[in-house]
Amino acid sequence: MLRRHHCELAFEEHLRRLRLPYVAVDEAKRSLLPDGPDEAFGADPGAIKSFDFLVSTPERNLLVDIKGRKLRWTARSRIGRLENWVTREDLRSLERWESLFGDGFEAVFVFAYWTDRQPPDGEFDHLLRHRDRWYALRCVTRADYAAIARTRSLKWETIDLSPDDFARVACGLTGARRSRAADRPRPDFGRRLWASERRGTVMA
Repeated sequence: MLRRHHCELAFEEHLRRLRLPYVAVDEAKRSLLPDGPDEAFGADPGAIKSFDFLVSTPERNLLVDIKGRKLRWTARSRIGRLENWVTREDLRSLERWESLFGDGFEAVFVFAYWTDRQPPDGEFDHLLRHRDRWYALRCVTRADYAAIARTRSLKWETIDLSPDDFARVACGLTGARRSRAADRPRPDFGRRLWASERRGTVMA
């Protein structure tokens, strides 16, 4: 993983605190994709975007794409709109990774909202302080996001969820409900890869 973004570092620290096994993804591992055109990955499988973490929880294995966003405050010191936009390529890439890894793996977006002051309790499933900032995390499965996403910008090919939908489908890293799409049959390539990668897993 390219350790340049503070939101990714904060999330990694959170995984350590939760004592969840994880792998920080090295983008060079994209060479493990199938060679040549593939029905599931299109004509150019090498162009797939990497996700950020492989995380093992008691309920499921997660393919995590971190999306850092600054937490906005209103004039009354309340939380403003929670920006949750992603690009269509983000969504397509996570879907491809989910299909590649196979049964037992679920792709999720983790929106990491950062701020210099502590957010109110009860607004987020995960709240942590890392260095000199607060981070509030909200997770959404790739399948749930795709099912209700709306176009945000045709020019920039971005999509997002309405505030109500975003709150409704939000889930936690552990103990979260699984979307029905996660149970469809998939190839077992990811299971073999995960078994080999776990030998190098960082344990919190």
